[in-house]
Amino acid sequence: MKLEKESRTLFAVAVVILILLYFLPIWRIDLKAPQYPEGIGLYILIDDIRGQERNNLLSVNRLNKYIGMQAIVPEEIPELQIMPFILGGVIVIGAVCWFTGRRKYLTGWIILLVIVGIAGLVDFYIWAYDYGTNLDPQAPIKVPGMTYIPPLIGTKQLLNITASSYPASGGVIAGLSGLLAISALYFDKRLKKKRAQ
Repeated sequence: MKLEKESRTLFAVAVVILILLYFLPIWRIDLKAPQYPEGIGLYILIDDIRGQERNNLLSVNRLNKYIGMQAIVPEEIPELQIMPFILGGVIVIGAVCWFTGRRKYLTGWIILLVIVGIAGLVDFYIWAYDYGTNLDPQAPIKVPGMTYIPPLIGTKQLLNITASSYPASGGVIAGLSGLLAISALYFDKRLKKKRAQ
């Protein structure tokens, strides 16, 4: 069954705005500590991890060294090499689905988008868990039984560091893309029912 014109337009917007994820940060991690009262933070992009301000990544790695966490080296994180291709695949598949204009393909693309989003969050949690628990036993600061896993979403106290983790502008756009695609499906059903009367 073909999509109505208005629904196809919504679907097109849902696919096209995903291109912005190549340029905008998807996630942000904010850290506040007595030695950094103004706060420091990281942006996670589709292919990089960088400081919110100049030298923030260096400051985070210094903090990590004291408590035994590994240094964050973006070039050594395989997901950052793979994710641009996965996103490109999602966009190309979305464009093909839009071109066919069929409801079942739109439904399939929404499912694909949800699966990729969940997989991304799970991978982020596994990465954070590894960084927060795989600690150097020779670290200057050792607290028995203490781990430093940042929150997936929300705020968490880690010793004297307050860590917050939230979607950045790219993450909001990814969510908006999903909402637009679901709206296209919903409005298509309503439009078909209205025009059949």
